[in-house]
Amino acid sequence: MDRSELIRKSIPLQKRFFALCEQHLDSEEEEVRVLATALFKHCDSLFVFIEHPGVEPTNNSAERALRHAVIWRKVCFGNQSAKGEVATARLLTVARTCVTQSRSTLEFLSESVRRHRAGLPPLSLLQ
Repeated sequence: MDRSELIRKSIPLQKRFFALCEQHLDSEEEEVRVLATALFKHCDSLFVFIEHPGVEPTNNSAERALRHAVIWRKVCFGNQSAKGEVATARLLTVARTCVTQSRSTLEFLSESVRRHRAGLPPLSLLQ
């Protein structure tokens, strides 16, 4: 099935989904009403992956990117201060970004410390 056929076949499903959300916006049950409102509000965004190539239908890549940080937090019992939280967040961000960019985290951090001590501008993680 090509993309145009997928889009064509998804239109009735999208319309039915939108109608179901709209039908429950005034539900007497608060949880149903809140869910219907949230889905109705974001209805246009829910099917973007069908129409735009390259948009993933799941958030698996984001979940995988956070996995190591979550494991670290569980093993180390978090941080004991606000400064520790900031330092950890920055280090984990650098580590994850280096992995994503196929760069050595150790080399990046080592060079960053050298530059800081020498009064040179910092390295950038932006490409």
